[in-house]
Amino acid sequence: MKTILLTLTFVFGLLPGKGQTKADQPSTVPVWTEADRKYLLDNLIRSRQEIIEETKNLTREQWNFKESPDRWSINQIVEHICLWELITMNEISRALGMGPFSDFTHYLPDSLFIDQDPKRLKKTLTTEGTKPFTYGVPLGNNEGKNNIIWYTTLTNESIDYLTKTSDNLRIYYICFGPNIHQRYMMFFQHSFRHLGQIREVKAHPNYPK
Repeated sequence: MKTILLTLTFVFGLLPGKGQTKADQPSTVPVWTEADRKYLLDNLIRSRQEIIEETKNLTREQWNFKESPDRWSINQIVEHICLWELITMNEISRALGMGPFSDFTHYLPDSLFIDQDPKRLKKTLTTEGTKPFTYGVPLGNNEGKNNIIWYTTLTNESIDYLTKTSDNLRIYYICFGPNIHQRYMMFFQHSFRHLGQIREVKAHPNYPK
């Protein structure tokens, strides 16, 4: 069971957070604090702003430039972020629908969600985490600006939810692995890693000026 939970955690990426520090606190119900709320909102707003800034005023050639045929364009990268945000939102809505589990004692510490490779030294394949399917692979059929509209629409909904909710997000679980707070941490880290990828594309010597 422990192996399964850790696998679920690392499939989606990790992000440093605050709050729980031990996984063996059976007498303590985790509490989602106002500091936790601020942490999630700050990171979600920051990732939204940086993605908007990095893609502002791009030409069609810049949106669709690839470092090599097997690499993604900026357009595809943003589409991929949108796909994972849809997955994240689906998991969160299902966790909320299942209801809180205040008696669950095997919750994971936030320290488990710290990114061990923030500089993206180790490249991973999206399909490694979605076998036997390829739903995380972007098709690149949308215009880049439309992907930004899609992305900001989804992100704004999460910002609105996190701003208004009174739910204790630390006792709603995704498949009894990460809680909702930690799942948002995963999504932030995923976005930040792909922001790094966007910057790598723009730094390529053949990137259209």
